[in-house]
Amino acid sequence: MSPLIKVSIGMFKGGEYRCPAADALKARSYCLVPAVRQPQEKLEQFAFGPFMAACDARSGKAGGPAVQNSPGRPGHDGLKQWTAHALSTYAAAFPEDPDFPMAEVSTPWCYSHAVTEADSRGASEYQLTVWGRCLQSTDGSVRELRLPVNRLAELSPPAGFAAAAALVLAEGAPGPRPQRVRIVEFALLDGRTRTVFEGSRDEALAFYRLHGRTALAELLDGRQYRPGAVCASCPYTAACPVLRRAPGLLEADRPGRTRRWWSVTNGRNHRACPARDQMRRLHLPAEDGIDRSAAAERGRALHAYLAARHEGSRPRPCTAKVPEQWVPEGFHLPEQERALGVALLRGHAAVCPMRLVRDASDVHSEPRVVRYDTEAEVVVVARPDLLYRDDGVWVWRETKSTTWDRGVRSLLEHYPQLALAVLLLAREDLGGRPGGARIELEVLRPGGADLELVDPFDPAIRAEAGRVVKDLVDPWIGDEDYPPSPGTACNRCETARWCSSGPAFPVAR
Repeated sequence: MSPLIKVSIGMFKGGEYRCPAADALKARSYCLVPAVRQPQEKLEQFAFGPFMAACDARSGKAGGPAVQNSPGRPGHDGLKQWTAHALSTYAAAFPEDPDFPMAEVSTPWCYSHAVTEADSRGASEYQLTVWGRCLQSTDGSVRELRLPVNRLAELSPPAGFAAAAALVLAEGAPGPRPQRVRIVEFALLDGRTRTVFEGSRDEALAFYRLHGRTALAELLDGRQYRPGAVCASCPYTAACPVLRRAPGLLEADRPGRTRRWWSVTNGRNHRACPARDQMRRLHLPAEDGIDRSAAAERGRALHAYLAARHEGSRPRPCTAKVPEQWVPEGFHLPEQERALGVALLRGHAAVCPMRLVRDASDVHSEPRVVRYDTEAEVVVVARPDLLYRDDGVWVWRETKSTTWDRGVRSLLEHYPQLALAVLLLAREDLGGRPGGARIELEVLRPGGADLELVDPFDPAIRAEAGRVVKDLVDPWIGDEDYPPSPGTACNRCETARWCSSGPAFPVAR
């Protein structure tokens, strides 16, 4: 444990892609020496890395932190296409102003505060650092931090995040203290910008006192473990008390070269096109017209509505009385889809599981189920629509809405997330009364709801589930290049814009 506590402002953002406990340990420089160092992926996995490196090179900072982050690793073709686009939108969003020129600083600012005696955390010094494009005016009176994002989110970043960044700009070294500071988010997809904070140095310090101190304390004293995809790259995985081991879960032929994370969605993406899977893993912007089609949005809205109905201190069964304005905030559906949603929700009322539960402790809406297959070196991430407890037995329910039949494919082949659920429940993974767990597939159609049951302890079902998951995992686990698989599917691929083998789409705005 180090007496130096060093915090990056990115830790203040939180969200599902960060683990509070891991951030608290990293801030304290807590170090675990692994028995065997994990090899890196062959390709660059940090989507902003090539963009930042190119900006460094243009400003004369070649060999800076962005370059050192992943020396020598090539980028996937999709990442190269995206980076070229990002550089052009960045240049258009911030044209040079001859009347008030801003120049990149050679060293990003760092705020440091020494304490006279080690405090309750054992710290003698605190440091806060920023990440992004750091610029200042010629006379040093104005500092500006430009934060790259793929798109501007509906909500601004958390106040604690903005306050911490404002403190670093106002007080950080090197260089003389500025008179004014400005923090700007810019969207690499379309060049839009949003001012996160702008004010005098004194206003920045007041802003930090109001929002930053509490946020920093919460970050450093955080004890919440949040297993997820981040576990694949976490240096504390070996000692994590929450990440559950499931050796052999995926029944893979061989382990991966390095630890990765996997979900059924990624498995299906990879089967359709390895390049598509990689671009989704890099979070490259997807084409809205495909990724957020009216039918896809209706499905997401239905899940959000049901999750809100099923959560709460007193779960209650859904009824056929569905409000006309049922669509949750943040979703925008055409009239036809809203009306169809009402019909589908009325069908759900007949099979709503809330009549079987006692209280809120028996219900988990859209939980993350994360397991570490130590034999395959894969962190498996699943997100059932609902886990509920019926008379001491855990039930895994998936809810789908459709106007189509699934055809001749078996249930597990058509819905491979059910196959993964079978493998987990067959191990008695969720606990509860032994041998009683079950899986339910609820299919909502305009004419009503169908409820199909899957017994994870049936040997034939268990064998089919293993085959279905293995067929998804084995081609992926050894893939390091993620080549494109061009074909007719490219016409409906949400990442085709960034693929040199796919057709071009108009800019998604």
